[in-house]
Amino acid sequence: MRKVGFIGVGIMGKSMVRNLMKAGFELHIYARNRAKVEDVIGEGALFHDSIAACVKGCETVITIVGFPQDVEEVYFDEGGILESADAGAYLIDMTTTSPQISVKISKEGEEKGFHVLDAPVTGGDTGAKAGTLSILVGGKEEDFEACMPLFEAMGTNINYQGEAGCGQHAKLANQIMIAGTLTGVCEALSYAKAKGLDMPTLLKSVSAGAAGSKQLDTFGPKILEEDYAPGFFMKHFIKDMKLALVEANISGLSLEMLSLVLANYEELEAEGLGDLGTQALMKYYEVQVVSSNL
Repeated sequence: MRKVGFIGVGIMGKSMVRNLMKAGFELHIYARNRAKVEDVIGEGALFHDSIAACVKGCETVITIVGFPQDVEEVYFDEGGILESADAGAYLIDMTTTSPQISVKISKEGEEKGFHVLDAPVTGGDTGAKAGTLSILVGGKEEDFEACMPLFEAMGTNINYQGEAGCGQHAKLANQIMIAGTLTGVCEALSYAKAKGLDMPTLLKSVSAGAAGSKQLDTFGPKILEEDYAPGFFMKHFIKDMKLALVEANISGLSLEMLSLVLANYEELEAEGLGDLGTQALMKYYEVQVVSSNL
């Protein structure tokens, strides 16, 4: 499984490609815009100008693209992965997408003789760079075991979640937790600022206590510095929350916190902020403060 086709060389994918190459895998990549991946080409990745050319001869194909529509296009369109990959290849979609799409890829892929896994990740750009991603895998357990060397090149917390689609369900649960936690961080910082507290002192005081979290550690300092550069795009988090709500509705669940956080993010996206990082949720609360002072 040393020859890997990789589609989706963005913020996350680029670091994952680098870590796979460091582990000795031969990387074949496809991107719509070659100029954006010249750095990894210079480091040894082999570029192809079509998906079909990228996946030909590869024992494994990994995808991590933006939205569910992108997933469907790269797998099902003419010249896509299911049409072009070698028989018996392992197909691993690491995008956070609809569990229903993952099941569809698995069903059609297995009918064509492929080994299919859904393996979304969490850990952000920092985890991708460090090779410490958490990887949540759905599909056949024997296929999961066979792909472990690939996963170990990209992550350190690698867990089998169950049948096809279960990796996606686990990731959506993760995103629901993040939505609540990051909202709590933003509300707490809004409160502390309104009461005139010294913000760095507050972060130092609470981060090691019961309120501590990775969201606070990662984004608290960035929010204080008004650093809203994306480690993970707001627009992609909105996509994830929408997927989670659809799946919750299918199961008859009412996730009121998630619905509220999604509405707040969508308001920011409507203002043109979708390409900022998830920590830009703080801007929603800043607008509230300004409005209350008018």
